[in-house]
Amino acid sequence: MSAKTYEVRTHGCQMNVHDSERLAGLLEDAGYVPAPEGADGADVVVFNTCAVRENADNKLYGNLGQLAPKKASRPGMQIAVGGCLAQKDRDIIVKKAPWVDVVFGTHNIGKLPVLLERARVQEEAQVEIAESLEAFPSTLPTRRESAYAAWVSISVGCNNTCTFCIVPALRGKEKDRRPGDILAEIETLVSEGVSEITLLGQNVNAYGSDIGDREAFSKLLRACGKIEGLERVRFTSPHPRDFTDDVIAAMAETPNVMPQLHMPLQSGSDAVLKSMRRSYRQERFLGIIEKVRAAMPDAAISTDIIVGFPGETEEDFEQTLHTVRESRFAQAFTFQYSKRPGTPAATMEGQIPKEVVQARYERLVALQEEISWEENKKQVGRTVEVMVAEGEGRKDGATHRLSGRAPDNRLVHFTKPAAEVRPGDMVTVEITYAAPHHLLAEGEAVSVRRTRSGDAWERRNAAPPQPAGVMLGLPTVGAPAPAPAEPAGGCCPTS
Repeated sequence: MSAKTYEVRTHGCQMNVHDSERLAGLLEDAGYVPAPEGADGADVVVFNTCAVRENADNKLYGNLGQLAPKKASRPGMQIAVGGCLAQKDRDIIVKKAPWVDVVFGTHNIGKLPVLLERARVQEEAQVEIAESLEAFPSTLPTRRESAYAAWVSISVGCNNTCTFCIVPALRGKEKDRRPGDILAEIETLVSEGVSEITLLGQNVNAYGSDIGDREAFSKLLRACGKIEGLERVRFTSPHPRDFTDDVIAAMAETPNVMPQLHMPLQSGSDAVLKSMRRSYRQERFLGIIEKVRAAMPDAAISTDIIVGFPGETEEDFEQTLHTVRESRFAQAFTFQYSKRPGTPAATMEGQIPKEVVQARYERLVALQEEISWEENKKQVGRTVEVMVAEGEGRKDGATHRLSGRAPDNRLVHFTKPAAEVRPGDMVTVEITYAAPHHLLAEGEAVSVRRTRSGDAWERRNAAPPQPAGVMLGLPTVGAPAPAPAEPAGGCCPTS
């Protein structure tokens, strides 16, 4: 009898990406195998949902509706819904889509295999939503998507009360992992061939608030610098309120912490920031940017910005444009404000007309595009070491190029070297051309360095091919999974 197949469909932020790796690991631990790519359905389809995207519920129910006839014609097929929308909607899901077998929340992803089996035996939907974390996700089995780069969760939950964000209500208060457990996981990953890790948290630099150490995050960064074989350390997503000088010093003084920072702005207007319940103001934000640039002149800084928040005036918007000009972001993930049910902002007075929001959004995008291009042009002539990525360059086959990330996380497409190069290996190149969202290195490679990560990729791909079981249409920090551009910080624009 052949093993049952599974597919995980993921929506949302990096926390969901990481949770999906756990869900895939749990299912494989229970005997399931990834559904072959292009196969007509899997025995188990899991939706890992997001509640902060616009029309997230409509998208879910649309997808569930498409699966209904397939499930009716395929005896034994099961559908599970988890993640933030499941935590929020609970019993509503099986009322709207009674063909769903399992609904589970953000706090009990470890229960998925048990709930699937219970639903099969009892022949009725299982809805189980825990109100608090049952097991830290990093203690669960994992099927990682990359042989050379990995997410490492250092905390879950968030203590902030931003008026546009529902995440704290769905993922709970911040809960920190012990530093020793985090470092042990990183050391294990490095021993398996991983050379880049991204520290992950809803508000990553608030790490330590749960364990009573205000400098815990900077200490963690410095400790990562002592792990032999760990070449690149990144983190997402910090909050300006908690971004302290000791973190800047740790970044600048720890060689394997990359010169890259995602710092969510959300708005440049003090009045709007106050309405958002963000505990910093424009001056504080620009002060952080100035300190980071003083310590790391070549750092690439990205951000999240919301346009058209309730009550935003033209003057408020001009303050956002001013902050963008002053900050010189390498990249900005921009969002038109839309109501998120269950958030205070959804019922605020002063909701901005759609056409006004659209016009402001287009002005902001045009400004940031200009700045991104200008900042990228400064890279021309520089020599950078690129970590070769898998799947980042959609046109690489036609252009005879490879793609990867520079230390500052800029995407670089480069001429394929004569020597064999594998994902995870390092190639040093000279930048010859800049576009707003990528760089080109069109000459011969300066050098090629084969790495343990390349060896790990080669070992993984030497085995019988296993199609991807987790479909990730999500933001990328470093190289854990190639994806289209979406916010690099937290759950949608929350951090």
